[in-house]
Amino acid sequence: MAPINMAVIIPCYNEEITIKQVINKFQLILPEAKVYVFDNNSADKTGEIAKTSGATVIREKRQGKGFVVQSMFKKVNADIYIMVDGDDTYDVSNIEEMISLISRDEADMVVGNRLKTYSGKSFRPFHAFGNKLVRFLINKLFQVNLKDIMSGFRVMSSDFVKNINITSGGFEVETEMTIKTLKYGYVIKEVDIHYGERPEGSYSKLSTISDGLLVLKTIFIIFKDFKPLLFFTAVSGILLLISLLSGSVVILEFLETRYITHVPLAIFASGAMILAIILFVTGITLDSINRRFDELYGMIRNRE
Repeated sequence: MAPINMAVIIPCYNEEITIKQVINKFQLILPEAKVYVFDNNSADKTGEIAKTSGATVIREKRQGKGFVVQSMFKKVNADIYIMVDGDDTYDVSNIEEMISLISRDEADMVVGNRLKTYSGKSFRPFHAFGNKLVRFLINKLFQVNLKDIMSGFRVMSSDFVKNINITSGGFEVETEMTIKTLKYGYVIKEVDIHYGERPEGSYSKLSTISDGLLVLKTIFIIFKDFKPLLFFTAVSGILLLISLLSGSVVILEFLETRYITHVPLAIFASGAMILAIILFVTGITLDSINRRFDELYGMIRNRE
């Protein structure tokens, strides 16, 4: 068999305290792998330290982790991709097990599950809640049992990397990768890893409020884009119920008096009913379009 070309791809933003340790870990465990650090406009010496540590440094001028991942997938060519954050919080001792699942073609993406063993201050409470909420939703919608949706430690095959179009610009990119793995029929597996705390002097780039809103946005997008029939049917059902409840007052009044005095309520009930029908038809239409795109994607993938 031909030797496997492996690439370690590390998205970084102001990680001068930890980037050298992360690079050295992979140089020790996987000396045959090429290490790439994608510097996302760091204001510190992240890029300089990464370069002197032996990594190939590539700058990504668009701010946001999602844009960095887009650039990594486009600019790096390898048989196996190992993506890990540059904050030195991931224990990589199980990396060989993760790689073997890809090399034996048992999975297209292997995720390092952080949620089994982790240090006490590794997660902020709201971030852990958001992870669980999104995980619950994805597991229910796609009938799977994944443990960690938002892990930044992943090993991926070339087929997956070159055939998945990443559109997210921010920290929701891991969720998008997981969803598209499931939607397009790729195989995803998880390996338990230990997740540690950031060392002293290193700080998280996450924001509780903005990332909380991002979680809500992600949930909305999951429903709307990947399960349009369910999403629009649910909204349509709510509007239908509102229409029937408000319209029943008007109908009962008309049956008793042969007059309608609640004209605004009648207009509201009619409008809600019309909108419910429109949304239901929209859901059916978008679901059909999604299915056609899925078929087209499958045809293109099979020809490669």
